[in-house]
Amino acid sequence: MEELEHSKANMASYGFAKFLSEFIEMAFTSWAFYFYERTIGLASIWVGIGYLIFGLYNAVNDPVMGIVTNRPFKFTKKLGRRFPWIMIGGVPYVLSYILIFSPPAVDPNSQALVLFIYLVVSTCVFDTFNSIFFINYASLFPDKFRSGKERRTATAIGTPIGILGVAVGALVPPLLIDKTSQFSYIFQAIIMAVIGLIALVIAIPGCREDQITVERYLEKYEERQKSEDTKKRDSFFKLMIRALKQTSFIVFVIGYALYRCLVISMQASIPYVVDFVLMRPEDFVTLLSAGFLVGALVSSPLWAYFAQKINNNKRVMLISSGLMVVFTIPLTFITNWIIMFIVTFLWGIGLGGYWTLISPVLADIIDESVVKTERREEGVYNGFLQFFGRLGIIFQALSFTLVHIFTGFQEGVGGVAIYELFGMEFDLTFLTGAQTPLAIFGIQMHFALIPAIVMLIGTLVFWKFYKLTPDKVQEHEARVRELKL
Repeated sequence: MEELEHSKANMASYGFAKFLSEFIEMAFTSWAFYFYERTIGLASIWVGIGYLIFGLYNAVNDPVMGIVTNRPFKFTKKLGRRFPWIMIGGVPYVLSYILIFSPPAVDPNSQALVLFIYLVVSTCVFDTFNSIFFINYASLFPDKFRSGKERRTATAIGTPIGILGVAVGALVPPLLIDKTSQFSYIFQAIIMAVIGLIALVIAIPGCREDQITVERYLEKYEERQKSEDTKKRDSFFKLMIRALKQTSFIVFVIGYALYRCLVISMQASIPYVVDFVLMRPEDFVTLLSAGFLVGALVSSPLWAYFAQKINNNKRVMLISSGLMVVFTIPLTFITNWIIMFIVTFLWGIGLGGYWTLISPVLADIIDESVVKTERREEGVYNGFLQFFGRLGIIFQALSFTLVHIFTGFQEGVGGVAIYELFGMEFDLTFLTGAQTPLAIFGIQMHFALIPAIVMLIGTLVFWKFYKLTPDKVQEHEARVRELKL
């Protein structure tokens, strides 16, 4: 019977790195695009192009950072292969979130270029440190947790903590933001940064590497450096080609990229849906977000137990991704907030399963690569995974921009606002302005219909072409132990 090499408390500490990543990512995805288009009033085309540039930089930045941080430096030999990078990236990553919501107070029409440049620079700075932090914390997982049982246990503990991060990132900003006040966005960013730094401190014990892990890596790295065929460092493109030749990795990358398209589009759509589809005040952003978060939080331990029980990561991931597709489609047509809350809860159950399986499935793929190449290159694989995962940002920017342009969405215009007082509803549309029915349907499209289609494609690709069966996974784990990698 497999024994756990790390305590559950240590696994929980590691999970707080996931908390931090999900926490900041959720808040950024939900509010940044909305902030520049709706609150500041920057034209959709400017925001869309800015996000497109950010997404392209984001995609290139990730594999580059993965390759750079995968190599040993003097400080990593002393402090650990991943831990120093986690701290180097983590602190400025949290603080740069404030930068995004602190643009200069200029006219969005006459000085749109100023705001556009600020948007691009601030998001790219934010992403640089995000890449350093995320790639190294994610790359630590397959190296630190070696057996299938330990990986699923660590995931069972870490995923609810990560979902808690999403919950805080979704629920806190709407409580602090006044959509008409730019300063309120800065205030929420400061509060979020404080919470993020606290989470980073809690994550330190779990992100520190065992000395045996550090020594094992350095020993193997020095052996490769002495061999004739590895005196030269592999180029970026050689590493990329080697990773992309691995069929299981390609299939997983496609599914993950389309999953990110789904999640990013839905998260970024929620403030628009609350304003223009549900016609409710910003507090309902918190309520709607709570629907899928509760579903994910409640279900993730059950998914982890199910995965442990049947020992088939592919099957569990397929079931969960299928559920997300099934419950995303009806969200296109729902206009009642109670029904939408129920459906998002059910959607969150599927999301909980997919979240739970991402790390174990990627770890299986990395084990396969170790067996084939006799090298540990988690940073490279995580870098390329994020390269394709960041296509979700580009997808969101393009879909939002095109939909808003072709449906006539008006920047800086309020929704159909209905407020309740003493049991009576009051229509305040005359104070806030309104969008056309076509523009509102456009929001419903980029909230649910378009994401459902791309997720269906990803699910079918994964079902048809992913070939790592439980027998192959166990065979690879045994071989990795033999190689002492």
